Amino acid sequence: MLAEIQVHTSKYKVNFSQPIDLSLPVCDSNHNVNAWYISTPKITPVTDGDWVGKVSEGASTNFNNIFFNPHGHGTHTECVGHITPEFYSINRTLTQFMSLATLISVTPEQKGADAVITSAQLKEKLTNLSVEAVLIRTLPNTDTKKNKQYSHTNWPYLSEDAAIYLREIGVKHLLIDLPSVDKEKDNGELKAHKAFWNYPEATRLEATITELFYAPDSVKDGLYLLNLQIAAFENDASPSKPILYKIIT
Repeated sequence: MLAEIQVHTSKYKVNFSQPIDLSLPVCDSNHNVNAWYISTPKITPVTDGDWVGKVSEGASTNFNNIFFNPHGHGTHTECVGHITPEFYSINRTLTQFMSLATLISVTPEQKGADAVITSAQLKEKLTNLSVEAVLIRTLPNTDTKKNKQYSHTNWPYLSEDAAIYLREIGVKHLLIDLPSVDKEKDNGELKAHKAFWNYPEATRLEATITELFYAPDSVKDGLYLLNLQIAAFENDASPSKPILYKIIT
């Protein structure tokens, strides 16, 4: 289905018949993507005495409890409440779900033992500055990202200057295919998080960060319509489902 949308003063044709799902699911498996030194998710039937909430064991329905962490067990979207003493809920701060977005692929620069995404790289890649969302796919890009065990790997991260640049050009929604926009072990500095949200100087409460998405190579760099879907958790973060729709030029 083709539809015409208007963003600011520009009109775009969007193909809604072919959604591109970039989310990594939460599953009860050691192959679930994992970060931050936590155990695997657990999806288990409720039990009450001899009763087990599982149709294959005699129950009328499957009735599971799910134990997981949104930050470490799959694609998730977070608000500034992730780093503040005050409570902010992603369910209340993310109220607009469709954005014009650009997907870019970046090979982080090696700086000593670290691999860093720099502001110079973003300036080179981002040719459309009217977008509200930027998705950063890191290279090399393999499907091992779908079940990678990230703890103690010193994954690539976004430099503080890069986060400032995205903020200054008006990006509201930053998405990255890593467990964090920041260095894994940074002594709690969280420079990229703080820079992007402009915390605490003039905090951008409407801005979000989405981490651990996966875009296969078949999804080309370029302009898309992003539908950023979350579950209705009153929490700083929620599992999320970023969906891209191709824009027909």
